[in-house]
Amino acid sequence: MTVVNSVNPANIIDFLFQEDVVSHDDVDALRSKDVAKQQSRDLLNKLHASENPQAFVQLYHAIKTEPNLSG
Repeated sequence: MTVVNSVNPANIIDFLFQEDVVSHDDVDALRSKDVAKQQSRDLLNKLHASENPQAFVQLYHAIKTEPNLSG
């Protein structure tokens, strides 16, 4: 298992919005947090509570698009 700790949550949120995994209201609520760690926690909670079967698949794809992560 790999723990990813260098991901910009704003980029992930944008990607998930683009893929229709989170709503505009979700984006606003997540972005209202000033601390990236809290944004990440709230995003994971939102995805976990979601009934979208693609939520974590799309999260995986979003993380893989981060330029600072290899392969």
